[in-house]
Amino acid sequence: MAIFHHPNGHLPHLFLILFIIPAVSAIRADVATEKTSYNNPSDALLFHEAPAFRNADYCNVSFSGIDGAMDDYGRRVHIAMTLDANYLRGTMAAVHSILQHTACPDNLTFHFLAARYETAILATITYSFPYLDFVVHRFDQDRVRGRISRSIRKALDQPLNYARIYLAHILPPEVDRVIYLDSDVIVVDDITSLWKVDLEGNIVAAPEYCHANFTKYFTDAFWKKPKLSRTFQNRRACYFNTGVMVMDVNRWRVDGYTRKMEEWMGVQKKERIYILGSLPPFLLVAAGSSIPDPSVSFTGVGKENHG
Repeated sequence: MAIFHHPNGHLPHLFLILFIIPAVSAIRADVATEKTSYNNPSDALLFHEAPAFRNADYCNVSFSGIDGAMDDYGRRVHIAMTLDANYLRGTMAAVHSILQHTACPDNLTFHFLAARYETAILATITYSFPYLDFVVHRFDQDRVRGRISRSIRKALDQPLNYARIYLAHILPPEVDRVIYLDSDVIVVDDITSLWKVDLEGNIVAAPEYCHANFTKYFTDAFWKKPKLSRTFQNRRACYFNTGVMVMDVNRWRVDGYTRKMEEWMGVQKKERIYILGSLPPFLLVAAGSSIPDPSVSFTGVGKENHG
C-alpha cells in the first residue's frame, strides 16, 4: 500500500446532513512526504483556498506528521473518506465543514482512500487546505474486484465503494479507532463529539433505523434458507447508515470482520442473496453490534428526486 502523507453512553447529538452529490490486502510501502510537488495552483481544480482553521487555546495539540511519536499519532482524531474525481466536490465540502465546526482542527488527521494517485486531486486538496494533515492510501482494487457482484446500480459496483471493508488493514496499526464518512456528508457540529462516543463493546457506532423494512435488503433466496437467515437470530436486525460510522479498528482486526464480510461476498457470488452493493455485508456482520442514534444524521437532504 503506497501512502502520500501531507504533514502538518449514547451517541452525542452531532448533526450530519447527507447530501447526495450526482456522480459525474494491502501492504504499507512507500511514504511520500513532499508537499511541494502537489502545491502548484495551476494543477489544482477550481476550488478556493480555505481559511486557516486553527486550534482553540484549550486544545491539547497532538502529533502532526509521520516523523513524530507514534503514541501521539494514535491519539489524534482519525477520519477516513474515499477520494474520487467524480465526488471531489462532495469531499471538499465535507472536509471544509469538519474543519469549520471543530474547535481543534489541528488535531485531525484525514485518511483518503483512493484507487490511484491523481496529481490534480492532490494539488486541489493541498492548495485548498494548506494546513490539513492528511494521508492518501492507495486502495488495491484487485483485492475486491473478483468478489463484487452486480447490484441494482452500476455506481454501487465500483471497487472503491468496498474500501471501507478493508480500513482496519489499510490504516497504520497505531490507529485503533476511526470515523468513516461518505463523501456526501456535511458536518454541522464538532466532529470530536462523535469521536468520543462510548462504543460500549460494540464494533461500530452508526445511525440506526429500526423502522425500516429490514427484509428488503436481502433477496428471497436469503430469507428462504434457514442456514442463511439464522445469521440474524438473537440480533437486533436493524438497518444502519454505513456512510457515518465510528469503528473500533482494533477489534475489527482481531475478530476478523473483513474476512467475515469476504465470506458473505463469496456466498453472494453463488446464491445472490442481496442487490445493494457493499451495504448488506456490513449488515450481515455488524447489525446488532452497533450503537444506534438516528439524531446523528439527516439523510436524503439535497437529494434530487428524478421520479
